[in-house]
Amino acid sequence: MPEPPVDIGALRREYRARALSPADVAPDPLAQFRAWFAEAHTAGVLEPNAMVLATAGDDGAPSARTVLLKAVDEDGFVFFTRYTSRKGRELAVNPRAALLFPWLALERQVSVRGSAERVAPATSDAYFATRPRGAQLAAWASPQSEPLADRAWVEARVADAAERFAGAAVPRPDEWGGVRVRPVEVEFWQGRADRLHDRVRYRRADGGWVVERLAP
Repeated sequence: MPEPPVDIGALRREYRARALSPADVAPDPLAQFRAWFAEAHTAGVLEPNAMVLATAGDDGAPSARTVLLKAVDEDGFVFFTRYTSRKGRELAVNPRAALLFPWLALERQVSVRGSAERVAPATSDAYFATRPRGAQLAAWASPQSEPLADRAWVEARVADAAERFAGAAVPRPDEWGGVRVRPVEVEFWQGRADRLHDRVRYRRADGGWVVERLAP
């Protein structure tokens, strides 16, 4: 096997920016997430709402991709997608998901595990109406995750959609909408020196949250 152009094994970094203790965090993980998210946004983290979404189908094989968080409330984390995409199909047969927010500039990450459910159609309609028109047309044109012969095919589909909806609002396709991940576990990770990282986990139990420190 040829050597990579960079010695990956030699890449090392010490984390010294901050510490994290169970005594420091809010009683509720979603409140704590909003606090850390605000800090990431204020610090200029590039796309702090970018998150890795992991799903698995009925064969148990995992898949992961980066998507954008579009809402967070007391019920969980919301993103939008085509329900017939790979992630949509996997969530239909195995409605559980994991999320990861890698805020590396702050030496932090947040990981989430939970159940997944579609949001109400009215919620999807309201968000779809805020999307740029080009993105709305793309939702009609692209059979997300399916093989394509070439890019020209999907560009022609966008042109067809633009002609179809010329002079009118673009409605939301039935197979496109939001998914909410309701957390059962949320972990806040803060990098520390010598790989003795601080990890604080919230775990759902008896209708509330147990907060505990995990080993690095």
